[in-house]
Amino acid sequence: MSSRSEIIMDGLRVITDERNHPVLVHCKRGKHRTGCVVGCLRRKLQNWCLDVVVEEEFKHFAGAKWRETDLKILESFDVQILFEYFKYLL
Repeated sequence: MSSRSEIIMDGLRVITDERNHPVLVHCKRGKHRTGCVVGCLRRKLQNWCLDVVVEEEFKHFAGAKWRETDLKILESFDVQILFEYFKYLL
């Protein structure tokens, strides 16, 4: 797993763990990590359409700072890894 995928997985683990609720999602560096984590949550776990995630969420909040590589992460992130993690917890 790449470091980006690990960051996203770490974020999704925290967000989806009800013991941590309520959760405020943010990052130190700007909008990329936060946008990717929330985008993967919306797209893969909440079944949002990719176009809605990209246009209404990611690009809106990232503004001029959005990057093509971030969009590729949203398109290709493998949520199966997260499901395997949840199975392990049960």
